[in-house]
Amino acid sequence: MKNAELNQRRQQATPRGVGVMCGFYAERAENATLWDVEGNQVIDFAAGIAVLNTGHRHPKVLAAIEQQLQAFTHTAYQIVPYESYVSLAERINQRAPIDGPCKTAFFTTGAEAVENAVKIARAHTGRPGIITFGGGFHGRTYMTMALTGKVAPYKLGFGPFPGSVFHGQYPNALHGVSTQDAMNSLERIFKADIDPKQVAAIVLEPVQGEGGFNVAPAEFIQALRTLCDEHGILLVADEVQTGFARTGKLFAMEHYDSKPDLITMAKSLAGGMPLSAVAGRAEVMDAPAPGGLGGTYAGNPLAVAAAHAVMDVIDEEQLCQRAQRLGHHLVEVLQQARASCPAIAEIRAQGSMVAVEFNDPASGQPSAEFTRQVQQKALQEGLLLLSCGVHGNVIRFLYPLTIPEEQFTKALGILSRALAE
Repeated sequence: MKNAELNQRRQQATPRGVGVMCGFYAERAENATLWDVEGNQVIDFAAGIAVLNTGHRHPKVLAAIEQQLQAFTHTAYQIVPYESYVSLAERINQRAPIDGPCKTAFFTTGAEAVENAVKIARAHTGRPGIITFGGGFHGRTYMTMALTGKVAPYKLGFGPFPGSVFHGQYPNALHGVSTQDAMNSLERIFKADIDPKQVAAIVLEPVQGEGGFNVAPAEFIQALRTLCDEHGILLVADEVQTGFARTGKLFAMEHYDSKPDLITMAKSLAGGMPLSAVAGRAEVMDAPAPGGLGGTYAGNPLAVAAAHAVMDVIDEEQLCQRAQRLGHHLVEVLQQARASCPAIAEIRAQGSMVAVEFNDPASGQPSAEFTRQVQQKALQEGLLLLSCGVHGNVIRFLYPLTIPEEQFTKALGILSRALAE
């Protein structure tokens, strides 16, 4: 079977709206390595878009899924519950950076988690309004498209979107947006669009994922917490991409003194199995009536078993500490590359959530073209990289945190050459 043949079949069988980045097709994978159907080998710095912090097919994750397969694969938790769901909720409740007693509910996708956070916030406050931020990404469903602060490609041709959603500015020093500017944008929303007493929640990514790995300044999180407390608004941290050791902590919000009321999570929670969750203050989580939360596949037992194994691996293999160390090494390599690569405008990092932004050296404008060239040169040498950012001019690094040292060093060599060329 050839990649070209499969590509032809894909174009005939599936709609163009399901965009596909790579022209090759996966046949097997192990930790940080992918092999395609033609036997070519690729170092995976995409990890299924931040899903595989514990790598492809981690032995402990596989063993947990296999053991659960022998017991049962589905009962629908709301019909016949099971202990593993309850014990996973207990584990997350103990670790989530939430003040006071915490409760957790499980769902299937990141977008589902965010939608349910909105439902919970509205049920608890009795208010309709939701504020999010430009450059944020929260999903592809109708509510989460409304929350997402990027039009192309996510919103093109899909409107109108649910109402009572407003977008503030997210701090971004490179683009001249200070924390004060961001807070001023919220005050403008309160004056022009919605009374703060009608706002249920402010939803933000502590590190914007699709938006370019923009890290929220500590003073911004503190100011949001103060604003939310003043007006009775819930603060919701969307940790779908930042969670489970990527930033050097189990959750990115652990880097801040201020705590959110609700946290959404998915991606690396279950090592490649579809599972998401909302964790939050117990009295907030209990606002919806019985039957108001859930879903047929929500908290699937195979995915829950995988998540238990992921939590074990993160602790046993000290992946939070490893994320810090690998991220520091990558940043050093990017800093060194600046001498031979004037297109590098900024390097941003929190743990292993690392990104590099490119501008055209002549004009100073964002350069999506240069970003594509770096991606292509790296892929020619067998390194898979992802882009992001509102202007498509950022490369984000999402290698498995379990990647072997030798392979990581090899990948950084490929990256350095791609930047220099």
